[in-house]
Amino acid sequence: MSDLPGASNASTLSRRALFQGAGTAAFAAALGLPVPFARFLPEGIIPLALAQDGLDGKEGLTILGDRPLNAETPVHLLDENITSAAHMFVRNNGLPPSLTDEAVANWTLSIDGEVERPLSLSLDDLRNDFQQVTLQLQIECGGNGRKFMTPAARGNQWTFGAVSCAEWTGVRLGDVLNRAGLKRSAVYTGHYGADLHLSGDPEKRAISRGVPVEKAMEPHTIIAHALNGADIPLLNGHPLRLIAPGWPGSCSQKWLTRITLRDREHDGEKMTGQSYRVPKNPVAPGTEVADADMKIIESMPVKSIITAPQTGVRVTAGDIFEARGHAWAGDNEVAAMDVSIDFGATWTRATLTRPVNRYAWQHWRAELSLPQHGYYEIWARASDDEGRMQPATQPGWNPRGYLNNLMHRIAVFAL
Repeated sequence: MSDLPGASNASTLSRRALFQGAGTAAFAAALGLPVPFARFLPEGIIPLALAQDGLDGKEGLTILGDRPLNAETPVHLLDENITSAAHMFVRNNGLPPSLTDEAVANWTLSIDGEVERPLSLSLDDLRNDFQQVTLQLQIECGGNGRKFMTPAARGNQWTFGAVSCAEWTGVRLGDVLNRAGLKRSAVYTGHYGADLHLSGDPEKRAISRGVPVEKAMEPHTIIAHALNGADIPLLNGHPLRLIAPGWPGSCSQKWLTRITLRDREHDGEKMTGQSYRVPKNPVAPGTEVADADMKIIESMPVKSIITAPQTGVRVTAGDIFEARGHAWAGDNEVAAMDVSIDFGATWTRATLTRPVNRYAWQHWRAELSLPQHGYYEIWARASDDEGRMQPATQPGWNPRGYLNNLMHRIAVFAL
């Protein structure tokens, strides 16, 4: 296998490892410049120049953290109908594996636990022994929108760009599980990947989440080996990842090596406590919520974004211009899309496409005109097929800042 994404990241990963092992002197040598205040750099913090290097193959992403590496996509770069690999956000809980051609060639996926016939499948087995499917599937971080929670919630301060909808190729997870033979006792999956815990301890897991068997068997839940007709980039899970669309992206395990079937709810890393959980009942902002009063996030809420024009745009008063973007609704479909130029006093119905397949983005467009010189905002509001509508402000506070589906809005200046 040639031109592996892992190979293209080898120099970056080695430079990061060199810095971690040898400190700022090594970084200065690699950079060719002195680092005057190197002595003040806290232990465990990677210089931003190296963190940016870690985004090989990405364009224009905003780094939110470097340990682990997390980066979101500015919304205007999501204007593509199908998200390109270069513009796909990065969400890590640990450290990506350092892959060689040999490691990829020998990659295996094991299926075990509550199954009749445990499996060990190579990449070739997955490509040749199962029907291949290609689907446009949206993936969104459960914390997308966290930055706008009040009071602030802990975690990466995602705005609107921790979301993507690319074209994934792979095999249905349900087909693989049918080959293994689910026992009647199987009720939940547990997922494992090759990423490393931030501590470097091989006995610890960075993340190991799962989904109910019903979601695993849904025909759009797939084991993917290609993105937009090419290898998946290393930072997005090369060579193999799970896609559980419409649910928090943490369910879509990257660098997938094992799926175990459980006879109970999975209790892997980031499945318990308050991780990817929200209160069972509404709570006042800032409330401390006991673990026992939290529930696991499943389907994501209805959302939309404005991808064009870019916020801050200048237009001529009275001229017609187009606003456009995407909308999605977890396990549901978006039924209506509306936009406003008067801070929500009135709304204009946008043209909304049907999804090309379930769990694909729906694209919307609207022709707008601003009546006179001045400052305006475009607000975007999606409604799903059960009548649920995006709110203008946060829908409900929770300790980790999940599921914030407030309306996206952009600034427009009429000249």
